[in-house]
Amino acid sequence: MKRGQFSSRLAFILAASGSAVGLGNIWGFPSKAAENGGGAFLLMYLFLAFLLAYPALMAELTLGRHGRSNMVSTLDSITSGLVQKRLGQLTGIMGVITATMILCFYSIIAGWMMAHTLASIMQTLKMYKIAEWLVTFSLWRNICFSTAFISLTLLVISAGVEKGIEIWSKRLMPCMLLLLLGLIVYVLLQPGAEEGLKIFLVPDFTQLADPQLILSALGQAFFSLSLGVGTMLIYGSYIRSDENLPVAGALVTVSDTGVAVLAGMLIIPALFAAQQLGVDIYTETGRLISGPDLIFHALPALFEGMGEAEALVAIAFFTLMSIAALTSSISMFEVPVSWAIETQKMSRLKASIAVGVFTILISGIISYKFTSIFEIVVVATTEWAQPILSLMLCLFCGWLMHRNHLLDELKQGVPDLESGLFWRIWPTYVKIFCPLLIVIILVQSFLPFS
Repeated sequence: MKRGQFSSRLAFILAASGSAVGLGNIWGFPSKAAENGGGAFLLMYLFLAFLLAYPALMAELTLGRHGRSNMVSTLDSITSGLVQKRLGQLTGIMGVITATMILCFYSIIAGWMMAHTLASIMQTLKMYKIAEWLVTFSLWRNICFSTAFISLTLLVISAGVEKGIEIWSKRLMPCMLLLLLGLIVYVLLQPGAEEGLKIFLVPDFTQLADPQLILSALGQAFFSLSLGVGTMLIYGSYIRSDENLPVAGALVTVSDTGVAVLAGMLIIPALFAAQQLGVDIYTETGRLISGPDLIFHALPALFEGMGEAEALVAIAFFTLMSIAALTSSISMFEVPVSWAIETQKMSRLKASIAVGVFTILISGIISYKFTSIFEIVVVATTEWAQPILSLMLCLFCGWLMHRNHLLDELKQGVPDLESGLFWRIWPTYVKIFCPLLIVIILVQSFLPFS
């Protein structure tokens, strides 16, 4: 079976950036920035993204292109000895399971975005009862829209790399960027927005020594690039052999951090503009609201104060969120699908349908037991499995993959790599510094700073 491949560097950049830019970037990054010093957090985040997250991204891309296969087969292929091979297979299977479980809960949240987009349209058509059902939390609404979202992702993935992932990344990413820029311009013209923009962009340099700020920025920088679950490893396996991987990885990092900064320029000013309209934007502990409360309460209240533009701005915003969710879900869906194709010898269509049906069933169970299961699945996958898998991938690349194999793989696209700064620094970073910092993040989750 002929394996798919991105046709150009631009195609890979758009697909990989789409994977990295998701709902966590658009609502998670701005909230963390506001809670941890605003401009100081932004400065630390940008510094750590290139100092540490980029080297870890390069580990996944290099492993992926070297293995030219799914996560399980790739990690198995670079090891020797029974124990190492079993560890590689176990890590790969954990990655497949984690990506699938993230997709299960992610589809529920993405379904909310789709429902709110449709609700804004219904409001303009004066179909108020339908609009009210769409924005009201309920089991059937959650199941209907998570199923619709998974089905949409399935359609993209079933078309393959070139005709599915690549084509839709080229369409969705520019649309998302245009919507984001348009909303930024509109929100910055609202009263109160200037205060939020100042908090976000102007750093207080005395805060840069705050350990909590550093660790929070480190976690955001490291995991905002979709590291750990094999998405970048799989996308790396679809990159052409003659591609300059260090440059391609740097461009993905720039794209991801750039969209995160733009999201901050939208969300934080929008919060302070909402405050001008009487919306309470702080929690009982004095922190800025984040997550669902931010997206489904504070910002809609801002839209309501915009008069005739309310419906159009709401539609644009929730469409933006839906596109961000879809570009990320495509990459997560590809992890189990590639495994099913290459290890279970299934056709892409059958593999996509099998993964889709399984994901719909699990997301339905999570929806049914939402209050008792949802938070557990989120914490288990994003706060535990993802960092542990990131650690394992760095160890595989830095310690178990032969240094000469690493060099040969990277030299395919950069013949003079050995004499450059990247090769002098990166192998040591991925071998020692990245694993060490992931361990610090995990330990800090047990021993948070007061």
